[in-house]
Amino acid sequence: MKKTILSLALAVITGSLFAQKKTTTSATVSFDATTAKDAQPKAENKTVIGSIDTKTGAVAFEAAVKNFSFANPKMQGHFNGPNWMNSDSFSKFTFTGQIEKISKVKFKKDGVYNVRVTGDLKVKDISKKTTVPGTITVSNGKIKIAASFSVKLSDYNITGQQVDAGKVSREPLVTMTAEF
Repeated sequence: MKKTILSLALAVITGSLFAQKKTTTSATVSFDATTAKDAQPKAENKTVIGSIDTKTGAVAFEAAVKNFSFANPKMQGHFNGPNWMNSDSFSKFTFTGQIEKISKVKFKKDGVYNVRVTGDLKVKDISKKTTVPGTITVSNGKIKIAASFSVKLSDYNITGQQVDAGKVSREPLVTMTAEF
């Protein structure tokens, strides 16, 4: 955790010096793994660390697994337990990537820009290349990013009785928002 805070502090200092790298510590990632059999598997994390480099298009996000909150505390315990995310051993999710055709996004002009981001999503120390559609909204100098995509649980060795029984979606919808 200390390394993460130190890294973020350095990123903020660097970002303010060059003004092209923007950071946040309050991005939100949520997922919806509901099925017809169970409407409970939903969670949200509002303490996600993120950065965007408006010149190069580099983006990075990091979410602490234990910071995902569920309406049902029992479900949160299962999620963090050794049979699911094993958050004591695999404490974070990360995504690092590049916004394609970043030069088409005018960061000094208000507007909504549809983008694609290609990068690596790392869950439980398994990294998979993925391409995510999203939007960048520029309004009064503020940058907002939003993206939604599905994740195949089996790609990250997330399986179990709840998935097999149809109580947890095999491909939950992940939604990410950030304001810089």
